[in-house]
Amino acid sequence: MVSSIPILKLKDCLIVSIQIELDDPTALQFQTDLLNKIHETGARGVVIDLTSIDFIDSFIARIIGDIIKMTALMGAKVAITGIRPSIAITLVELGIYLKQVITALDLESGLEKLQYELGV
Repeated sequence: MVSSIPILKLKDCLIVSIQIELDDPTALQFQTDLLNKIHETGARGVVIDLTSIDFIDSFIARIIGDIIKMTALMGAKVAITGIRPSIAITLVELGIYLKQVITALDLESGLEKLQYELGV
């Protein structure tokens, strides 16, 4: 069974706090759900909070990288928050660099940085 990850809208941003360990089907469903929500709402920004995630495998890391690229293609900026050291190491080891992504230690800071970037 694929779990659903809640995607909340606040002004012109979407906020996602992933509270479960991601398996492959859930990650793929999240990718589809997020892209559809961006399209439906016209969101200009997305905050993805990974604070509750302890580790990711190579497939999930690639999906996160793909989500960032796809979100940018749809015209939205991304902020990733709560990245733990183990996740940062995995992303870098796999060559997934977050060059165009706003990063922050926590959700609140990430949302503030994103809204500043968007001029809100």
